[in-house]
Amino acid sequence: MDIIKVSARSRTSAVAGAIAGVFREHGRAEVQAIGAGAVNQSVKALVLAISYLKERDGINVACVPEFVDVEIEDSVRTAIKLVVEDRKVWANMEDDEIAEDAALVDTSEETPIEEPAETDLLDSAVLE
Repeated sequence: MDIIKVSARSRTSAVAGAIAGVFREHGRAEVQAIGAGAVNQSVKALVLAISYLKERDGINVACVPEFVDVEIEDSVRTAIKLVVEDRKVWANMEDDEIAEDAALVDTSEETPIEEPAETDLLDSAVLE
């Protein structure tokens, strides 16, 4: 399966059609974007593709974003990869399978949330 590569100048509707077409053919699609403009076009196209697949094919999809390193002209760049899959795949998985597939972060050492320091700006007497 080919990765759909999106640039800031990509037409949203063309990318959406490509996402829907690849998904229909393979049951999964991957979209790759480098830079804010390209990610913006990718997300807009994803929204369109989701509506195409839902309205025309009755398929509900989910998207999992990931970071991926890409080598371009002897330098490594960080890209955003949007993995589009059928929601049924996720719904039928056991909890341990989801944890493995989603590569969940270990939260065993969570940092406690600190309360903000009180200041006279929050004192109601100052506001009167």
